[in-house]
Amino acid sequence: MERKVFFSRDNKAIEVQEGTTVQQAQIIAGRIPDAVCGGKGTCGKCKVRVNGKEVLACQTKIYEDVVVDEPFSTEEQTGAGDADIETEYYATVEKEYYAAVDVGTTTLAAYLLDAKSGEVVGTNSMLNPQRKYGADVVERCNHSFSEGWAALSSVVREAVNRLLEQLAGRVDASVTDITRIVMVGNTGMHHLFLELPTEKLALAPYMPYTKEAVRMPACECGIKINPKAEAFWLPNIGGFVGADTSACILASQIYEAEEMTLLVDIGTNGEMVLGKRETGLLACAVAAGPAFEGAKISCGMRGYAGAIDHVYVEERDTSNAEISYHVIGEKKPIGICGSGLVDAAACLLKKGLIDETGRMENKYVFADGVYLCQQDIRELQLAKAAIAAGIRIMCKQKGIRVEQIEKVLLAGAFGNYMNPKSACEIGMLPSVLQNRITSIGNAAGEGAVIAAGDLREFEKMKVIAEKVEYLELATSSEFQYIYIEEMDFDHFENE
Repeated sequence: MERKVFFSRDNKAIEVQEGTTVQQAQIIAGRIPDAVCGGKGTCGKCKVRVNGKEVLACQTKIYEDVVVDEPFSTEEQTGAGDADIETEYYATVEKEYYAAVDVGTTTLAAYLLDAKSGEVVGTNSMLNPQRKYGADVVERCNHSFSEGWAALSSVVREAVNRLLEQLAGRVDASVTDITRIVMVGNTGMHHLFLELPTEKLALAPYMPYTKEAVRMPACECGIKINPKAEAFWLPNIGGFVGADTSACILASQIYEAEEMTLLVDIGTNGEMVLGKRETGLLACAVAAGPAFEGAKISCGMRGYAGAIDHVYVEERDTSNAEISYHVIGEKKPIGICGSGLVDAAACLLKKGLIDETGRMENKYVFADGVYLCQQDIRELQLAKAAIAAGIRIMCKQKGIRVEQIEKVLLAGAFGNYMNPKSACEIGMLPSVLQNRITSIGNAAGEGAVIAAGDLREFEKMKVIAEKVEYLELATSSEFQYIYIEEMDFDHFENE
């Protein structure tokens, strides 16, 4: 028997079979609900009101006609830190374009280039619709094992096509005017997009199906641009270090660095590259978890309007000073995003509300309904410890001390908005490096743009990637030992 589902936010109604979950109904209606835990009911991020009662959408089955009230738009949210990917475009007389796309676990970022000048004439972004199948790559791979990869592949291809169509329209062009597209993403996103087997990728020793760069007709991978256009993927480096890291290497030119340089892209996975021209490059990835994206945090959210994105103690006498915060969009706070979480932990340490082990007596309330509790701090400790341990292991592998790192490049939207001082104060990044840190924005997207504008750069990166040494940390007992050591906040020094 069919039941009616009415979505009050946009007055949309659909019919579904009895026994369908509310989350499945959202997907049928074209929503992209948050499914951080893959629909297991453990993350609590899919709360909605059904006939006036608050429930978890993934755990609530429909057996009668229902009215669903959603807390915010599940289609039009932008990802954490997407403010650095502005939607802009410029008039042009050229009718041939190239495209570049960064297929992020959280966010898809697309760029349109003038084929003649190489100038970026438009950018666009949206949340990766695969998130309705899980917040991270492992959850999505697990879904592909049980349900197949067709849905995971098709939703992201459709999203990429939609972004390109919008970009083309903004410069009065057609998608058929796009004659080349270069794509990047982590190894999991690469495999799911291209419908490659992910079994070995999700299980120890975490081997990719392929690391090779890809060059193929765009139509063969579902990209609807010029019928003769080619699609390119930069090479993967290892199981958890993919084409997006290759793009970061290309954009940062770390392979030409004269100084010992650490490149860090902090997200659900923390990809890192260490080295310089003389010594070569070493790459690894750590499972930082989704805390920096707002997932598994009680009031966590991505960096859009209403999110607390910065927290600070204004006075130097921190024992008596009040904790203040900034909200994106200057609105009433409805949650806290990754950069705010890092700041908040540093401030709570300064105030003595968290001790060096991460223990807190009471939850800290920022505003009505927005707080941090003990479990949130524990989630942050897991994430920050992974980054810190990865850096230490890489330095040991390179035969250097941490203080011998001369330059730190933070890539990605989160790295662009995170306060390096706070990151050092909680021990995520070594405090000795605080004044050597530079944010370089979405280097993965920039690298894709560079390769799209000049295929010689694409070919060059194929050679560079082959020479990068990959360090698998997931099976390293030494990493696990250092990881536990880095859990505490004992790096913090109260001023």
